[in-house]
Amino acid sequence: MEKKRQPIGVFDSGAGGLSVLKELVRLMPEEDFIYYGDSLNAPYGVKPLEEVRQLTYACAEHLLERGVKEIIIACNTATSAACKIMRGMYPDLPLVGIEPAVKPAAQNHRGEKVAVMATPLTLHEEKFKQLVKRYENLATIIPVPCPDLVEYVEKGILEGPELEGYLKDVLKPCLQEGVKAVVLGCTHFPLVKAAIGTVVGESVRIYDGGEGTARQAKCLLAAKNLCTDQEKGHICFESSAPEKEAYYEALYRKAAHIDSRVKL
Repeated sequence: MEKKRQPIGVFDSGAGGLSVLKELVRLMPEEDFIYYGDSLNAPYGVKPLEEVRQLTYACAEHLLERGVKEIIIACNTATSAACKIMRGMYPDLPLVGIEPAVKPAAQNHRGEKVAVMATPLTLHEEKFKQLVKRYENLATIIPVPCPDLVEYVEKGILEGPELEGYLKDVLKPCLQEGVKAVVLGCTHFPLVKAAIGTVVGESVRIYDGGEGTARQAKCLLAAKNLCTDQEKGHICFESSAPEKEAYYEALYRKAAHIDSRVKL
């Protein structure tokens, strides 16, 4: 197959990366995509660092075996744990990670408080700490660990009183501090952003980094002259837990209608 017409690989610990896939397809509808979710091993955010790295490498190898021309690590936890190392492992491969949208949130809310919802591992990693240091002079960044929120998405619980009760518990302290913005620091979280919006209220702005990741992915392809010349692409959904593949496709279709309250 001609290199330009090879698919783009996107992977996550499970279904969360579908929120990034939505942005990739919107920006590059002519490209083919393989989405791989490692739901068999989800969630990543509560696992030891070295285990997350090994799982991340395995996901990348699966996609490379499928002949992808670019890989997007659509998982904040995996990006924090392994992206820098993987760039050394695959120097010729266009490789894109994701990070919480702290920059636009801090720039738009100078002197105010900004909460970052993420998995415990993402918040613990040096990558996140450096991100906070870059923008702490603009806004007060408040980490909000959400160890169980990924599992709600993986189970298909995207709304309802059980989910909202959990969100109220984890968000109550930062809301009491008067945060003006919430950054969704895990790709699973935009899939429950309606519930998050209900809990934080209309006055709190919600940020997601998916569109920025998609723009970077397109720029890397263009720089290597790898953009396809076909008219319209298609998506293949795969999982380490094959019974999840139909769920991914259904959830992707729903994710394509994420409402405009998610700011990029």
